[in-house]
Amino acid sequence: MVKKSLHDPVYFEEIIQRISLLNENAPKRWGKMNVSQMLKHCELVLKVPLRKVVLPHINLFFQAIGAATKIEMQVFNNGIPRNMPTFQKLIVNFECDFDESKTNLLNTLKDFRTASEKKELPDRHRLFGTMTEKDWGFLEYKHLDHHLKQFNV
Repeated sequence: MVKKSLHDPVYFEEIIQRISLLNENAPKRWGKMNVSQMLKHCELVLKVPLRKVVLPHINLFFQAIGAATKIEMQVFNNGIPRNMPTFQKLIVNFECDFDESKTNLLNTLKDFRTASEKKELPDRHRLFGTMTEKDWGFLEYKHLDHHLKQFNV
């Protein structure tokens, strides 16, 4: 079972190529966001390990659910469930410029790659708990894959 990760150049490039296939009118298969909002959302999520977006503390119950979800995804190589709740700071319910959102996401992906190569990713996530470099690459790939599938790419 292959566990794709943004740390692997092949899968990093796969994500870049899939993003490049998106257009402003891409139809969604589920969810509330349009394609521009999804791109902005994915950029914000990638900014968490870059320490450019700080998530609020959550209670122990949600921390336990998050840690269990991380383990389940790693063991079974699952994707992210549709319509999963997210942190308020990561919700994009405002209009976004498609080209700007796409460019910003691609730049943030490169920043993530650089931070990873320099071993600068944090060792904790508010929801998922303890994190390794491997965890970050795997979970960020899964998140991007989830939303790209949302728009048929």
